[in-house]
Amino acid sequence: MSDASSPAPVTAPDMLELAALLCSRVCHDLISPVGAIVNGLEVLDDDPKPEDREFALDLIRKSAKTASARLQFCRLAFGAAGSSGAQIDLGDAQTMARGHIEDGKCAITWNLPRLLLPKNRVKLLLNMLVVAQHTIPRGGMLTIDPIGEGETMSFRITATGHNARLPQNIAELLSGERGPAADAHAIQPYYTRLLAQACGLTVTLKPEGEAIIVTAS
Repeated sequence: MSDASSPAPVTAPDMLELAALLCSRVCHDLISPVGAIVNGLEVLDDDPKPEDREFALDLIRKSAKTASARLQFCRLAFGAAGSSGAQIDLGDAQTMARGHIEDGKCAITWNLPRLLLPKNRVKLLLNMLVVAQHTIPRGGMLTIDPIGEGETMSFRITATGHNARLPQNIAELLSGERGPAADAHAIQPYYTRLLAQACGLTVTLKPEGEAIIVTAS
């Protein structure tokens, strides 16, 4: 007789579903700044007063900059970003990470050397940053330190901030104890686990004092 309380088996999405969910994730990240650009253009179309016109232009400038930064980040974190086996400059990754994450509430301390790393290892780092950012919803600091050196370097990210916490189910999604739900939020940590596996690594998420630590080792 089966145990009714046993957890359901983890079911991985097929390739088509994985691609669709990652596309949904990218669209989710872009909808806000693109929508703000549309709103600003609508204000301009209404022949506004000079002060309203300047407000609309400022909104469009800031939103276009945000949308561009998010597109560049998503292209590297979720996209092909070069041919199979390509290497990516950690300096470029740092620029994209800062453009996407640093918003006045969240800042990055980047302690990694500038060197070329295999593409999947850099993609893993950027996805770990997204995971770490979710642990400090009110903002704070993400400190990135290397583990090891050279092409086999892995990463440790320390998230500190007011009310740092473990988001529900993300640790299980990273470890493989829980399968991804059919939404764009759950697919990102699941994708992070796939990248770690491709690099021969495991990603863990755990509290350490008042900080939350994301480690690939």
